[in-house]
Amino acid sequence: MKIRNLETPALLLDKQAMLRNMEKMDGILAGTSMALYPHYKSHKCPAIAKLQLERGAKGITCAKLGEALDLQAAGVDNIVIANQIVQAEKLPKLASLAHKCRLTVCVDHAQNVLDLEQAMAQAGDGKLRVLVEYDVGMRRCGVSTHEEFLALAKLVSAQPHLIFEGIQAYAGQLSHEENAEKRFADVQRIEADVAALKAFCEQNGVKVGEICGGSTGFAHEKPKNTVYTQVQFGSYLFLDRSFLPLALQFEQALFVETTVLSVKPDRVVVDCGVKTMTMDQYPPYFPAFPEAQLSFSEEHTTLLVENAALKPGDKLRYVPGHCCTTINIFDRMYAIEGEEVVDCWQVTSRGKAQ
Repeated sequence: MKIRNLETPALLLDKQAMLRNMEKMDGILAGTSMALYPHYKSHKCPAIAKLQLERGAKGITCAKLGEALDLQAAGVDNIVIANQIVQAEKLPKLASLAHKCRLTVCVDHAQNVLDLEQAMAQAGDGKLRVLVEYDVGMRRCGVSTHEEFLALAKLVSAQPHLIFEGIQAYAGQLSHEENAEKRFADVQRIEADVAALKAFCEQNGVKVGEICGGSTGFAHEKPKNTVYTQVQFGSYLFLDRSFLPLALQFEQALFVETTVLSVKPDRVVVDCGVKTMTMDQYPPYFPAFPEAQLSFSEEHTTLLVENAALKPGDKLRYVPGHCCTTINIFDRMYAIEGEEVVDCWQVTSRGKAQ
């Protein structure tokens, strides 16, 4: 099928660009201690997760229990939920899943540790691996001090059905830092802090097996002698508008194809609006009209451009403002090579709010 025959709006993935991005990530990780556990939340697509595993990823990271259930159903057997699962209604499902695969989850509160232990004990003799989350400046989840971390790590280690796995230290606040010098300095500061935390734990009798985190925006700043052992990069596969100022080595691989509905002397209207695009980081970017002002309604985007050489039925392609949230809107993505559609991959976990 030709791209021009797709009904729009249609989510397009340049397959060869994505594969080249995978190769570039392999080069970044070569010669380091870092194993790739790519983040499923970026694509929510089991077909892509399996491709990542075939190309050397050691496991898959996700953000939700629902995503983890989809991954296990698709045959993925090493899953990290980089999040806290605290709701009582979810804990039996989590414990059941831990008996079917190698499952890791994050904690930052003592009661959650005890609740996880109780759920695992009720489910049988399985083991659940646990990362204690440490706040390295994101100011979201995670304990704030070395002492808090050590206390939680010891509590996890004392539970018969839990295994203390190590440190979750995600620095998402640096993902889109445009000042390269600041980004580099902050990465070095976090490396030193996490190394000190590891040393503190081991001086107090708690062995730290894994140190996990990472984000696409500073993948290139990770030192070859990094203390991190697992990196959870996600957006490197696709990029989006938010990464353009960073001039990363990865290629733009994700686009949305739209159809021109109306052309006026001062504007062009296409068939996508806020129901098929996201604005949480940046608005979309139309490469054909890079300076155009945009206005949005539910099912339309208006590009304020004069005398555009377009007619109704022509196609315009945009770069999503945020790849992860854009993919979550669509049921499927079309893998393309040139002007050909070569595959159609279901976004199985889209909308999995739980």
